[in-house]
Amino acid sequence: MNDYIDKEKVLCWGGVAAGVGAGVVAVPVAAGALGFGAAGITAGSLAAKMMSFSAIVSGGGVPAGGVVATLQSIGAAGTGLAGKTLGGIGGGWLAKKISPCQSEEKNKCDGC
Repeated sequence: MNDYIDKEKVLCWGGVAAGVGAGVVAVPVAAGALGFGAAGITAGSLAAKMMSFSAIVSGGGVPAGGVVATLQSIGAAGTGLAGKTLGGIGGGWLAKKISPCQSEEKNKCDGC
């Protein structure tokens, strides 16, 4: 039975799957690390500096739908289905691009 399993393809697809999982988790974790959280923006954090800069540039308020507002929304409530989908696609794509199975001399990931 082991003769039929291409271990290289299993490793390649496993890397892609791990990238998808990491992409889904990375966005909210990164937002939290910047200081965007469920309780609001953390004082003294990079998020606070971004909020201040955004308010100054826009004339006194943080624009709805802007980067700061979007990251705060992610920090407070997570990414939702669309964000998880995009994070997963991005993570999978990146994992496939950097995986060792994409070498020039031997493409071990044909069809992946």
